This record gives sequence, structure tokens and C-alpha cells, in this order.
Amino acid sequence: MNTTVDEVLAQAGAGRFQRRLMMIFGLVWAADAMQVVAVGFAAPSIAARFGLTVPQAAQQTGTLFFLGMFVGAALFGRIADRIGRRNVLLLTVACDAVFGLASAFAPSFEALLILRFLTGMAVGGTLPVDYAMMAEFLPPKNRGRWLVWLEGFWAVGTLIVALTAWYAAASGVAAPYRLIYIVAALPALIGIFLRLWVPESPMFLIRKGRADEARQVLDRVRTANGVAPLRQDAVVTAPPAVPGEGLFANGLARTTIAVMALWFLVSLSYYGVFVWLPARLATEGFGFVRGYGFLVVLALAQLPGYALAAWGVERLGRRATLQAFLLISAAGCMAFVLAGTPVMIAVSLIVMSFALLGTWGALYAFTPELYPTTLRGTGMGTAGAMARLGGIAAPSLLRSVIERDFGLAIGVFAALLVLAAAVTLLIGRETRDASII
Repeated sequence: MNTTVDEVLAQAGAGRFQRRLMMIFGLVWAADAMQVVAVGFAAPSIAARFGLTVPQAAQQTGTLFFLGMFVGAALFGRIADRIGRRNVLLLTVACDAVFGLASAFAPSFEALLILRFLTGMAVGGTLPVDYAMMAEFLPPKNRGRWLVWLEGFWAVGTLIVALTAWYAAASGVAAPYRLIYIVAALPALIGIFLRLWVPESPMFLIRKGRADEARQVLDRVRTANGVAPLRQDAVVTAPPAVPGEGLFANGLARTTIAVMALWFLVSLSYYGVFVWLPARLATEGFGFVRGYGFLVVLALAQLPGYALAAWGVERLGRRATLQAFLLISAAGCMAFVLAGTPVMIAVSLIVMSFALLGTWGALYAFTPELYPTTLRGTGMGTAGAMARLGGIAAPSLLRSVIERDFGLAIGVFAALLVLAAAVTLLIGRETRDASII
């Protein structure tokens, strides 16, 4: 009796095994979020410690960190498609923990930049591989919602960093960036040991001709979820592989171009806001929209964004949900530009935070389903690399605009988000309830 990996996973359902996987991946996902958003939160104290301006600290640490993420995403996604997801997961999370913790004790600004680059490489490698692997352990009907939930741990990490920065500012901690980096590294340190429990992706094993190992992993999933192991006569197969190689072959070119553009545009807008916003609100602010307390509010606003995205990708579809959140994000940005009172500024920032993170949730749910297993890690890695290009550009290319007119910069981001919504039309298919191949 022949059966596919997706059919076996559908029979097992999304249960105890996937919940464990979610918590393990989610822990490190939160850690990675903490490393990313630390760019903005740590900039004021780094500037004070090393005799820089806040824009200089944000630009240089942000650029090196995102450059590292670019290299890591492009490199480790490809490696994961060749040697397996599990080995890459263990390597990247270990590097995340070691280099992230070392950043807190950098003896010079130059050493700090090197360590932020290396930490960025690890984070850039972790994010796409996590998603590819999580997708390959989920039944089709649950995949979108669960992938958005995984993305939701980003908000948890953001909230922890915001609270840490708030505590450091309120209690007068010397060199708050050290505390921020230490706290950001702790989940990854724990994650090193937890990830030893994670088996290799069964779909990857099947594609590599290791059917017996894939069967053992699937039996482990079924047993954990309270389902009987596979029958002795069951033969686990994979759907026919997509012929050819490369992200631009066999009808994938248009999809890949659209994906690359989407990830770049969304990343440029998101990091353009959240690299510069924490330092700006903490040092200048707008009436009561000032200080780290309001940044905690913005972090909390991300949680319902993920919840709505999780509902939308299952009920409305991946593409429609992504389009809706992109347009809401753009509307929030324009509301900020037009706002004339602290209340309107606060409302617009909350809408921006809510919608931008919902956008990421839908984008992360959609992208891994657009590629076959043989290219999923590469596809996610390429998407991640484009996102890191956006991250590199955010603190560098737009610095002059942001310093001169922050509202104008936010208006530019609104236009980019509308453009991103238009780009989604290039993706000619919906992946809701579809089997991965």
C-alpha cells in the first residue's frame, strides 16, 4: 500500500508532536526576533558607550547585522537542501547563542560590529530553515495557521526586548545594551539542547532515498499524537518531483521574482520603521508617545495581528490575507504622516505594528508552500536574503531621509507597501489546503 508523507501527516493530525516542535522552534524564533529588534533598542546605549551618535550606532550595528543575515540566509538555506534541515538547525542556533552572548562583552566597537555580523549570519540561517522544516511536519489543512503561530513568537521576542530596555532605563542599568544582548541570547542557549530532540524532516529523507528513516520519523509523529504506527505493508512515497533545477526553472521564475520583490519591500518598510522608531521614541517622542513604555504597547499590538493573520490564511487564503495586511500597513503609515495630535500618532503606530507583523505572518505561511521540497530551503533562504537586503538598506540608504523628515520616510514606506500588494498579483496560485511536493 503506497501512501504519501502528507497523507500520513493528515492521518496523524496536528497534535502533541507539532506542539512540542512549535515550542522548540518558537523559543529560538523569539530569540532571533530579540536579536533583530535589539538593533534599535540597543543603539542609544551603544552610542553612549563608544562615543557615537545614535544614528551612527543604529546604522553601523544594523548594517553589519543585516549583512550577516543576508549571507546566512543565502548560505544556510542551500546547505539545508543538501545535508538536511536538522544539522543546519543545530549549527545556526549554537552560533546564535555564542556570538549573541559574546556581543555583550565586546571590548571595542569594532569587535562588536564583527560579533553582530556573525550573530546575524546565524539568525539569517535559522529563520528560513525553521519555517521549511515546520512546514514539512504539518498536514496541509493545518499548515497555514500553525506557521503564522510560529511567526507569532516574533512578537513575544519583541515584547521581551522592549520590557528589558524599559527596565534598564528605569533602573539606571549601566550600558543597557549588554543586558539586552544577554537576555536575547538566553533562549538560543536553551534551544541548543532542545533541538537535539528534533528529528530530520521526513519529506527531505524521502527525497534523498532514505525511506526507512522517513518511516521511523513518521511513526514517531503518529505515536506522539496517539495514532497507531504505519502498517507493515505501507510504503511511504513522495509526490512526483518537479523536474529540473533552480528557482527560475519549470514555471517558477515569475513566482520567485514576485517572492524576492515582496520580501525586499516588506523588509525595507518593517526595518525602516522598527530600526529607527525605538531610538526616536525613547529620546524624542511625541507627547505621551514617548519612552520605552509605549514601545511595549506597540509590541503587544503585534499579537492580535498574528491572530488575525492565522485566521485569515485558513479562511480567506494566503494571498488575500497577505494583500489585506499590506494595505492596512500602508494605511497605518499614511495615518502617521497625516496625524496632527499625539493620540492620532499613537493610533497610527499601533495600526502599523499590528498590520506589519500580520503581514509577516501571512508571508511566512505562503512562501514555503510555493516551492517543492528539493528547493524549499533554497527558496526560503533566497527570500530571507532579499529580506536582509531590505534590512541593510533600511538603516543605511534611508538614513538621510529619516534624519531630515521622519514623516516623509514613513510616507515612502506606505508607497512601498502598496507596491508590494500589487506584486502579489504576480503569484498566480493559492496554496491553501494544497499538498507540498
